[in-house]
Amino acid sequence: MTAVTSLLSAEQRAVLALWTEVNASLSAYHKLISAFGSAGLAWNAKVEAWRQLGIHSTHLKRHEQPEQTLTTIDKIQQAWLEGKYGLLFADQPDYPAQLLEIYDPPPVLFYRGDKARLQQAQIAIVGSRKPTAHAQKTTFDMAQYLAQAGYIITSGLALGVDKRAHLGALTQVDAEYQGRTVGVMGTGIDVNYPNHHDKLFSQIIDQGGCIISELLPHTLPHKHTFPRRNRLVAGLSLATIVTEATIQSGSLITARLTSEQGKQVFAIPSHIDNSNAEGCHHLIREGATLIYHPQQVIEDITNQLSYDNRPYHSTHSTESSSANNCLSSKTITTISNPIAPNGQSPQSNLKPSSNAILIPEHLMPVYEQLDWRGQDLDGLLNTIEMTPAQLIAQLMELELLGVISVQGGRYLRV
Repeated sequence: MTAVTSLLSAEQRAVLALWTEVNASLSAYHKLISAFGSAGLAWNAKVEAWRQLGIHSTHLKRHEQPEQTLTTIDKIQQAWLEGKYGLLFADQPDYPAQLLEIYDPPPVLFYRGDKARLQQAQIAIVGSRKPTAHAQKTTFDMAQYLAQAGYIITSGLALGVDKRAHLGALTQVDAEYQGRTVGVMGTGIDVNYPNHHDKLFSQIIDQGGCIISELLPHTLPHKHTFPRRNRLVAGLSLATIVTEATIQSGSLITARLTSEQGKQVFAIPSHIDNSNAEGCHHLIREGATLIYHPQQVIEDITNQLSYDNRPYHSTHSTESSSANNCLSSKTITTISNPIAPNGQSPQSNLKPSSNAILIPEHLMPVYEQLDWRGQDLDGLLNTIEMTPAQLIAQLMELELLGVISVQGGRYLRV
């Protein structure tokens, strides 16, 4: 075990020892650190000193049996040496700095994949485990768009919205944009949950994303571990988007934690009779920002980023950069099958695209009435002052330009 032991410093071994003995209890761990000043001093303290701090009896029992703790640490180190996962300690420079800003940062993170993703600008997308088909598409498109804009999509690896968010970030035409996702686990790093998500876990890691857990290896899923996961999803991210959620969805916990951390919460509205979206409507009523396009998220969070930390830096002059970042209302930038931009002169830090399509002036009134949900001909005629023949002719022009499509009799942006 000599080679294994040398991987970690004495203080790092003490961190793992404490984390093991308190069974990853954040309150107990931080109480010990606060009392003794360091993991090393807390680890070497007598059981009676722990008892006087009010540490739980099960933790005291583990502290009385250090041999078992040391065996666990050696197993963790061996797995690390074998490349099964990596370790990030809170005092290391590659530990995600944004987690140090939350009130209860984990002292250690276990990870698989590219840890550099943890340092990049992240946006969380969360929601229902049983989303409607529309919410699944919306989630996928939003994640794909934001990933290609340079952001990392962070979510909780759960069924439904979480999975679609990860897949949207992974599904990119250009390899440069692949792997822009971080998955936060509610289990140990070596416990894939849900079980049939093995393929998703592998895809994230193989494409250059990252999966993390603060919990000890072999920790099984439990109702108490998932709210903990949610706080890390919120903590890692600049903002949180809730695409669809019931009023009792765990994603509302993520939204609340995001707000408590002083960050922005975005929610997508739906029909008032969609019970699956009651959580989003509640968030909007309580002050979350209503959005219907991912570009609005980019606009709102851009001011949170300093120039040096933006996903892309312009290589043009200041005058040229300003022109590139203010897309004309007549120029639509297409991005590999995401939700299309809204054509309303958004401020953007998107990387300029070579696929800009110029929409003739006479077609703009019709184009601006369309969205990515789709509208039928009668609905458009009620909002646009032209004859059916004129409207159909302009819709055909837009379709030939490739900026709209027709699905089930409804016209929508692509």
